[in-house]
This record gives sequence, C-alpha cells and structure tokens, in this order.
Amino acid sequence: MNLPPGPIYVCETGAAREPIALPANIESLCRRHPEMGPCQFERNACRARGGRVYTSGGEEVTAAVESHYDERVRRVRFQADAEPAKR
Repeated sequence: MNLPPGPIYVCETGAAREPIALPANIESLCRRHPEMGPCQFERNACRARGGRVYTSGGEEVTAAVESHYDERVRRVRFQADAEPAKR
C-alpha cells in the first residue's frame, strides 16, 4: 500500500468525510502494517458509527480487504467467562 502523506484513513458517514486521526506512533505502524490491531480498531470505530473507511488513496477498506489482513496475522480473541470457573 503506497499512501500519500497526511491521514491514512478517511471515515465517510453520509455526506461527511472526516480524516481518522491517529497518534504519530500508531500512524507509523499502520503505514507499514495496516493489518495490525490498533489500525483495525480505528477502522471498526468508524464502521460502528455507520461509516465507510477509505484509504487516503481513495480505496475502500471492505470486508474482503479486512479478511486479507486477517490472513497476514493471527488474531486471538479472548472472551471472559460469565461465571467464574469452579474448582
């Protein structure tokens, strides 16, 4: 992914297009490895508000792109137990 300088992602909700602001260290990480968790978290936050995520190059980050990212990393999700384990 070859992105121009400036914000990496744009969140489009309705008629509004807002850049997704990332801290400098996270932005640096996302430029090299967009599949990493902090990058995915920010993209999902946009989608949770009903938005669509685009790269600064104008490409939409779709579910297919996300699944490609998931192939590059192993994601482990932990779910807390509703009840404590009995011994």
